[in-house]
Amino acid sequence: MIAFATMEGRIEPPECRVGDPAGFSATARWLRTAFEGLAYEIHHVVADGNLVMVNSTMSGRHVAPFAVYTPDGAVDTVFPPTGKTFAITQSHWFRIQDGKVVDHWANRDDLGQGKQLGWVPPTPAYLFRMARAKSRTKRAAA
Repeated sequence: MIAFATMEGRIEPPECRVGDPAGFSATARWLRTAFEGLAYEIHHVVADGNLVMVNSTMSGRHVAPFAVYTPDGAVDTVFPPTGKTFAITQSHWFRIQDGKVVDHWANRDDLGQGKQLGWVPPTPAYLFRMARAKSRTKRAAA
């Protein structure tokens, strides 16, 4: 069983929040739906006892709406596609027990990603597109 107890998980769709391979797979689909060519370049892997740290760069191209969610699972913000590419550094920490991942947390450059994709600072036109995308996403979920 893979149990991911992360702060990051609170922005994911509810189906991604389960601590098993199905949740991991749902997270991959959620990201790959919005970001074409999503890739992770691994720079370093360090292990110390049951703790493993992976330093990487995540990259891709924003081709479809990317929705983030509230802790209770409601649509919070939707970023309509910009067609822009990004590459950001991340570090992922895993705690291993009995050969399985039992805990995970990460540090990501979300601000850098937002700047590269044109989300930050948002233009008035992009804010309008965000509101329209959120409305469409909420209707589709209902």
